[in-house]
Amino acid sequence: MRKFYKMHSLGNDFMVLDAVTAEHPFSAAMIRRWAHRNEGIGFDQLLIIAPPTDPNTDFQYLIYNADGGESEQCGNGTRCVALLAYHLGLSTKKNLIWHSKGGLIETRLFADRDPIVVETDLPAPSFAPQDVPFVTTTDDNIDCLRIADQEVAVTAVSTGNPHGVVQVDNVSKVDVASIGAQLSSHAAFPEQANIGFCQVVDRSFIRLRVYERGVGETRACGTGASAAVVAMHSQGLVDARVKVSLPGGKLRIHWSGPSQPITMAGGATLVYAGTLDLQE
Repeated sequence: MRKFYKMHSLGNDFMVLDAVTAEHPFSAAMIRRWAHRNEGIGFDQLLIIAPPTDPNTDFQYLIYNADGGESEQCGNGTRCVALLAYHLGLSTKKNLIWHSKGGLIETRLFADRDPIVVETDLPAPSFAPQDVPFVTTTDDNIDCLRIADQEVAVTAVSTGNPHGVVQVDNVSKVDVASIGAQLSSHAAFPEQANIGFCQVVDRSFIRLRVYERGVGETRACGTGASAAVVAMHSQGLVDARVKVSLPGGKLRIHWSGPSQPITMAGGATLVYAGTLDLQE
């Protein structure tokens, strides 16, 4: 039996394991069983805090989607693991460097705020099609993808994991489940992608819904919010500091331009702790 922690950030929910003080062997089948909303714990992603493999970092950060597949990055999850590391006393530092499959990230925890706020610095985003990856017929990262009987303009960007951003007039009227699923698995995204549907309200405020690969629509997505701001900023539609409204709540994103990191600020919540049977 091993302890697990149920956490969420803006309704984007996670099961988190501490692999620093205890090993946690698992398989894709086990993840799928735990993630089941009716028969398991239920979550969007499994997050693991592990000992560092890079001596210049504090922890290794592993992310697995509900279908058992590994993900490169999870922005909302960074705030949860930072809060849990603080809660469990895994580090005395409030500024931590994490190594994930999507690159190095830094978290800063402000314990004196009520509620606690965590800022995350994500690596500089990339529009290069090979970095997403994105198969395009144009010379840039924007292309019209055909699905069923319509074409959808998509901006592809990597924020540590692959995203496609679609600008819409009214995000509440979008069939996120159907269109998101078709775009996420489109041949233009050979490794699939998270698809964000973005409504620009004004230069400092956008509304967003995200279909996450291997999960479906989630209540919030940190890297998706970052990708949407980056995509809209690159097209001159928003400023450097943007509030992003998602179904689960709001994030504040700051991106000042090419080659610059993305800073994301928001909260995280520890819901409960439980014990886990690691048998197949």
